[in-house]
Amino acid sequence: MACFAATLGVIILLGFINLTAADKDSCDLYAVVGQSLTLPFVYEKLTNSHVLRWTHNSTIIVYREQGKLSFGKSEDISATGSLLLKNLQLSSAGAYEAKLLSPNGTLVKAWTGRLCMMDKVSKPQLTYMCDYKYSAVNLMCHVAKPQGWMFSWTLNEKTLTSETRPTLSISLAQLKGEMSFTCGVANKVSKEKSDTVRPTCEGPPPPPTICFKSKAVVAVLAGGAGLILFLLVIIIALCRCHIRHKTQMRRRDDGEMRMLSLSKRVPDSTSPEYETLHPNEDSPTPRPDSSPGVCYENVSQPEAQTENRPTLLSTEAAGQVSPVPKPRTKSPQTPNV
Repeated sequence: MACFAATLGVIILLGFINLTAADKDSCDLYAVVGQSLTLPFVYEKLTNSHVLRWTHNSTIIVYREQGKLSFGKSEDISATGSLLLKNLQLSSAGAYEAKLLSPNGTLVKAWTGRLCMMDKVSKPQLTYMCDYKYSAVNLMCHVAKPQGWMFSWTLNEKTLTSETRPTLSISLAQLKGEMSFTCGVANKVSKEKSDTVRPTCEGPPPPPTICFKSKAVVAVLAGGAGLILFLLVIIIALCRCHIRHKTQMRRRDDGEMRMLSLSKRVPDSTSPEYETLHPNEDSPTPRPDSSPGVCYENVSQPEAQTENRPTLLSTEAAGQVSPVPKPRTKSPQTPNV
């Protein structure tokens, strides 16, 4: 039970702190640096017999009693008791409190309020850009430090109530004739307006030109020339290797053809003269051309050749050239008469 009570007390305390912080952060009055402001405290029946006290963040800044000022200046107090603040600075922000007391010390009237200082808005700059990819024109309202500021747009001096962003997009189809645009920026203490802009988007812009420095161009050209020369050397070397290989293949093919032709000639190496000098028995006997006045002896059988062979050998031994043997011819058989 005690634990629950402690927890509940902490929750209530945190809620009170949050409410106090919210009240502290809320502003009743807004002002710009360098501006003058009169705090709204009015009491029409104010007399010198009353006691008037003004405090800023619990510090007394004005105290008047019996018509005499102990703090502050008489020109800063109006006839109704209002306080005039001149040349406000950032340090002027905070809580202000006014109390009016009767001569016997009773409270007649009181007022409290919080003053917040803000920067004055600067004049915005309106620019536009033609977007041919999406067929639109984009308008941009540029302003320095747009912290919580409100934007407004006007088209042909008519306010576009639905546009409160710092950018505005209009399709090119809607951009007909001369259309004027302005943008405005405002906060709680000041507002500014840009100059009028009339966007024109006639056609797509030309392609961007690429510019290179002379040193970069020379370096690129030198690198390209070196690369081309290197490729030419490689191509020439490959061509020479290919030609050399092709020549070797041609020579090898020629050698193989030559060897093949020689191998085909080996079986036919026996000449006709050799066949004439050493005829076979089975081969047909050639018939010599018959000419007048030439007679051939009848060579009968192989026995006759055998008988004549010693004589030929003896003749050769004697150094005489042996006559060339004549081909055997079959003599025509004559009928016996």
